[in-house]
Amino acid sequence: MSKIFKTGIFYKPYLYFNLYYKNKALKKRKTYSQHREDLFIDNYFKDTKNGFYLDIGCYHPIKYSNTALLFNRGWKGINIDMNQTSIDMFNVLRKGDKNICAAISNESKEATQYLDHDFSPVNSLEKKFSDTVSKEISFNSHLERKIHTYKFSQITEAQNIKDTQIDFINIDAEAHDFEVLEGIDLNIYKAKLICIEMLDFENKINEKKFQHYLTKYNYNLIKIIGPNGIFELKN
Repeated sequence: MSKIFKTGIFYKPYLYFNLYYKNKALKKRKTYSQHREDLFIDNYFKDTKNGFYLDIGCYHPIKYSNTALLFNRGWKGINIDMNQTSIDMFNVLRKGDKNICAAISNESKEATQYLDHDFSPVNSLEKKFSDTVSKEISFNSHLERKIHTYKFSQITEAQNIKDTQIDFINIDAEAHDFEVLEGIDLNIYKAKLICIEMLDFENKINEKKFQHYLTKYNYNLIKIIGPNGIFELKN
């Protein structure tokens, strides 16, 4: 179905259908996140106006979004996803943001994308994770596509992004989250708060690896909500 939409005249109308009818984009709501983690994040930044976010694995501007509440009250940011359909939806609803189709990792290389479908939240770069969710969540075989991965610094250079003041980083990359984290130079991008999904290949939480890594950059784990760890930069 997604192939028909993406190559035909019905693709763009379906984006609007998805956003405005199916997901009711015009209706403001108290929470958009899958596990209500955006309530904690929004409250944490309650005194920060016109902040800036980086959302990697952004997926959808409304559904399961950890940045929609921030956007609704004036924040702007960079949204990155390896799925062009996700970026097309962000270009409809968040025209003021920088919306980029790219696969972020800890190195630049050729990789394989495991695709459930163009509107799926479980597309991944990890075969073991894909195999798990195809059996337990999506109940269908995932397509394989070749894709190139990049470090975040390569994206900022290619897109001529100069501003390094990022208040909040959100990472949701379907078991490739740690590699995404490694691809961001936290000595430069010292976000006040990082929210990252901590799932392993078997769709289980593995917070110790993330804690050990982020401690080196002066971050403390202050909250676990669903599969997400929320880390705060120590003063």
